[in-house]
Amino acid sequence: MIYTTTETIPGRDIIEIVGVVTGNVVQSKHIGRDIMAGLKSIVGGEIRGYTEMLSDARDVAINRLVASAAQKGADAIVGIRFTTSAIMDGSSEIMAFGTAVKLGPSR
Repeated sequence: MIYTTTETIPGRDIIEIVGVVTGNVVQSKHIGRDIMAGLKSIVGGEIRGYTEMLSDARDVAINRLVASAAQKGADAIVGIRFTTSAIMDGSSEIMAFGTAVKLGPSR
């Protein structure tokens, strides 16, 4: 499955728009990471535990996005965007969304 943030795929024509697809995950904080984040915020710098958590959550959202497009019979996803939102204290959602399409043969 080809997926991209661009609206086109070089060397390929979009022959059909299948529809909008999404993939999301809600991730909560881990108490151990939260304690370390509190300490790190005092001295400054990257909070690696949260960076890793958000990177993993983004990967899950992308995998779910691709699975949704494959289930609809798409060849690719174009125009992928990401959004985040706080769901409740201590948890947040990462959502990936884009347009599932069918492609013509390579030019």
